[in-house]
Amino acid sequence: MTEQAHALAEMLARILELVGAAVIIGGIVLAGAVYVRSGLAGGGWRPAYEKFRSDLGRGILLGLELLVGADIIATITAPLTFESVGLLAGIVLIRTFLSFSLETEIEGCWPWQRAAKEAAERQDTKR
Repeated sequence: MTEQAHALAEMLARILELVGAAVIIGGIVLAGAVYVRSGLAGGGWRPAYEKFRSDLGRGILLGLELLVGADIIATITAPLTFESVGLLAGIVLIRTFLSFSLETEIEGCWPWQRAAKEAAERQDTKR
Protein backbone atom coordinates (compact mmCIF):
# COMPACT_ATOMS: atom_id res chain seq x y z
CA MET A 1 0.00 0.00 0.00
CA THR A 2 2.80 2.44 0.89
CA GLU A 3 4.65 1.61 -2.33
CA GLN A 4 1.54 2.42 -4.35
CA ALA A 5 1.14 5.76 -2.58
CA HIS A 6 4.80 6.61 -3.26
CA ALA A 7 4.43 5.62 -6.91
CA LEU A 8 1.30 7.77 -7.26
CA ALA A 9 2.98 10.77 -5.59
CA GLU A 10 6.03 10.36 -7.82
CA MET A 11 3.83 10.23 -10.91
CA LEU A 12 1.97 13.36 -9.78
CA ALA A 13 5.28 15.13 -9.22
CA ARG A 14 6.39 14.27 -12.76
CA ILE A 15 3.08 15.51 -14.17
CA LEU A 16 3.43 18.73 -12.19
CA GLU A 17 6.96 19.18 -13.57
CA LEU A 18 5.65 18.79 -17.11
CA VAL A 19 2.82 21.24 -16.44
CA GLY A 20 5.31 23.74 -14.98
CA ALA A 21 7.54 23.47 -18.04
CA ALA A 22 4.51 23.77 -20.33
CA VAL A 23 3.36 26.90 -18.49
CA ILE A 24 6.78 28.51 -18.94
CA ILE A 25 6.89 27.63 -22.65
CA GLY A 26 3.28 28.68 -23.15
CA GLY A 27 3.95 31.96 -21.34
CA ILE A 28 6.91 32.68 -23.61
CA VAL A 29 4.90 31.95 -26.75
CA LEU A 30 1.84 33.89 -25.60
CA ALA A 31 3.86 36.89 -24.38
CA GLY A 32 5.74 36.93 -27.70
CA ALA A 33 2.52 36.82 -29.73
CA VAL A 34 0.97 39.64 -27.69
CA TYR A 35 4.17 41.67 -28.08
CA VAL A 36 4.22 41.35 -31.86
CA ARG A 37 0.50 42.06 -32.14
CA SER A 38 0.74 45.13 -29.90
CA GLY A 39 3.81 46.44 -31.69
CA LEU A 40 2.27 46.04 -35.12
CA ALA A 41 -1.06 47.53 -34.02
CA GLY A 42 0.51 50.95 -33.82
CA GLY A 43 0.67 51.34 -30.06
CA GLY A 44 4.43 51.60 -30.25
CA TRP A 45 7.13 49.08 -29.60
CA ARG A 46 8.32 50.58 -26.30
CA PRO A 47 4.98 50.09 -24.44
CA ALA A 48 4.62 46.68 -26.12
CA TYR A 49 8.07 45.73 -24.84
CA GLU A 50 7.24 46.76 -21.27
CA LYS A 51 4.07 44.62 -21.37
CA PHE A 52 6.05 41.77 -22.96
CA ARG A 53 8.58 41.78 -20.11
CA SER A 54 5.80 41.80 -17.55
CA ASP A 55 3.84 38.99 -19.24
CA LEU A 56 6.97 36.93 -19.75
CA GLY A 57 7.94 37.32 -16.10
CA ARG A 58 4.46 36.25 -14.95
CA GLY A 59 4.61 33.10 -17.09
CA ILE A 60 8.02 32.16 -15.77
CA LEU A 61 6.95 32.95 -12.20
CA LEU A 62 3.90 30.68 -12.42
CA GLY A 63 5.96 27.89 -13.97
CA LEU A 64 8.59 28.18 -11.23
CA GLU A 65 5.92 27.91 -8.54
CA LEU A 66 4.68 24.67 -10.10
CA LEU A 67 8.22 23.31 -10.36
CA VAL A 68 8.89 24.07 -6.68
CA GLY A 69 5.71 22.17 -5.79
CA ALA A 70 6.83 19.22 -7.90
CA ASP A 71 10.25 19.22 -6.21
CA ILE A 72 8.66 19.20 -2.77
CA ILE A 73 6.36 16.30 -3.68
CA ALA A 74 9.22 14.33 -5.23
CA THR A 75 11.47 14.86 -2.22
CA ILE A 76 8.95 13.90 0.45
CA THR A 77 8.10 10.68 -1.37
CA ALA A 78 11.74 9.66 -1.79
CA PRO A 79 13.71 8.14 1.04
CA LEU A 80 14.74 11.07 3.23
CA THR A 81 18.45 11.57 3.61
CA PHE A 82 20.45 14.63 4.57
CA GLU A 83 21.55 14.84 0.95
CA SER A 84 17.98 14.81 -0.46
CA VAL A 85 16.72 17.34 2.09
CA GLY A 86 19.74 19.57 1.45
CA LEU A 87 19.19 19.32 -2.29
CA LEU A 88 15.52 20.26 -1.87
CA ALA A 89 16.49 23.20 0.34
CA GLY A 90 18.95 24.42 -2.30
CA ILE A 91 16.44 24.08 -5.12
CA VAL A 92 13.70 25.82 -3.17
CA LEU A 93 16.10 28.59 -2.13
CA ILE A 94 17.27 29.22 -5.69
CA ARG A 95 13.76 29.12 -7.17
CA THR A 96 12.38 31.30 -4.40
CA PHE A 97 15.12 33.86 -5.08
CA LEU A 98 14.27 33.76 -8.79
CA SER A 99 10.56 34.15 -8.03
CA PHE A 100 11.25 37.06 -5.69
CA SER A 101 13.48 38.73 -8.27
CA LEU A 102 10.96 38.27 -11.06
CA GLU A 103 8.09 39.58 -8.96
CA THR A 104 10.13 42.63 -7.98
CA GLU A 105 10.99 43.24 -11.64
CA ILE A 106 7.36 42.88 -12.74
CA GLU A 107 5.87 45.08 -10.02
CA GLY A 108 8.67 47.65 -10.01
CA CYS A 109 8.92 47.67 -6.22
CA TRP A 110 9.72 45.41 -3.29
CA PRO A 111 6.82 43.14 -2.28
CA TRP A 112 6.44 44.90 1.08
CA GLN A 113 6.11 48.24 -0.75
CA ARG A 114 3.33 47.04 -3.07
CA ALA A 115 0.42 48.30 -0.91
CA ALA A 116 1.91 51.80 -0.73
CA LYS A 117 2.53 51.82 -4.49
CA GLU A 118 -1.06 50.72 -5.22
CA ALA A 119 -2.42 53.38 -2.83
CA ALA A 120 -0.35 56.06 -4.56
CA GLU A 121 -1.58 54.88 -7.97
CA ARG A 122 -5.19 55.05 -6.78
CA GLN A 123 -4.60 58.61 -5.57
CA ASP A 124 -3.11 59.54 -8.95
CA THR A 125 -6.11 58.18 -10.86
CA LYS A 126 -8.55 60.14 -8.64
CA ARG A 127 -6.90 63.45 -9.58
